Amino acid sequence: MPRHARIDIPGLLQHVIVRGIERRDIFITDDDREDFVRRLSGLLEETSTACYAWALLDNHVHLLLIPTEISLSILMRRLLTGYAVSFNLRHKRAGHLFQNRYKSIVCDSDVYLLELVRYIHLNPVRAGKVTDMNALADYHWSGHRQILGRKELCLVKDEDVLSLFSGKKSVARKAYYQFLADGLLQKVSPLSMGGRRVSQSLDDSLTDEDSYDDRILGGGSFVERVLGEEKPVEASRSFDELKKVVVGYFELDVTELVLPNKARRVSTAKAVLCYVAIRHYRMTGYAVGKALCYTPSAVSRAVQRGQKVFDGDARLRDILS
Repeated sequence: MPRHARIDIPGLLQHVIVRGIERRDIFITDDDREDFVRRLSGLLEETSTACYAWALLDNHVHLLLIPTEISLSILMRRLLTGYAVSFNLRHKRAGHLFQNRYKSIVCDSDVYLLELVRYIHLNPVRAGKVTDMNALADYHWSGHRQILGRKELCLVKDEDVLSLFSGKKSVARKAYYQFLADGLLQKVSPLSMGGRRVSQSLDDSLTDEDSYDDRILGGGSFVERVLGEEKPVEASRSFDELKKVVVGYFELDVTELVLPNKARRVSTAKAVLCYVAIRHYRMTGYAVGKALCYTPSAVSRAVQRGQKVFDGDARLRDILS
């Protein structure tokens, strides 16, 4: 049976699992772990991707991410390819390091965010890397320490997680810690899968009549919305047509968009074009960056700037809507 394509839509919470080929170790030394975390940290910042939980085990990785500007597939390809090359050089080996493709499950953040944070951050205990909650607080290779206030590795949106427990950090950290401790007394939830059976087991409000998808943890209207967004959008304008509208508004020539030019009017036009193409017409950041000779990080910055310009210019919104 052919594999379903991943759902790769910016703005959705994604539980990502990466495993070593034949379940072999993908981390042998702390140098390996530091290399992976360094690469991940740089890509999260460069692509404006939010991370809410992470954990490195010997032969697999869990990440809880919300990509914003760049698709998850681009981020993961850069992360895994770069790490695999570095790992092979470091350990004088050749060949594949990871098992097939990474796995990603789209999750309903309103229902499952905290459960997923707990599931991922308890993974070192359940995998036998540490023995209990006290030892988990000293485990260096997950986002748990950061949420507790130990800031050696700052990948997680810790304040966002803590705000779900209390507005006061000291109270929130105690509540978070107890939330994880309570999880050790409960049956392990199958939070690395999606579909009807798993989603219903975790959410009593779901029924057999609700919509489900094996790539999604959640049901009902959430699944319908995600699948609706996944369907190709028939844009009323192609990228070339969109360029013509934007350069016309800013009184530029189309060639100015691809030639080296630091003029503010040109950079503003390119920022607006990036924002509208990616956010409104569902074009990929990779394709837009390639067309404008932008790196992924430049696309990400341009989208943020373009949104501010677009939101503050009613005439521009009328023309491009």
